Amino acid sequence: MATYTHTNSKGVKYYLHCKDVTLRGGREQRIYFFAKVEGGKGTPCDLPAGYEVVENPRNGFLTIKKIRK
Repeated sequence: MATYTHTNSKGVKYYLHCKDVTLRGGREQRIYFFAKVEGGKGTPCDLPAGYEVVENPRNGFLTIKKIRK
């Protein structure tokens, strides 16, 4: 799996990570998050198909969201 990187408008490079978590009802779900260091609490991963990176203009925080058609 390739690691997806994105540099925000402030010039900080972030790495996309994924992690499988178990919700309270017992259902498993994969979550995605950005971190400044590669590795750590999640597994570095590639951007999933059908998603795009969105940056909060106030603080430069990165998230991913589904592309709407």
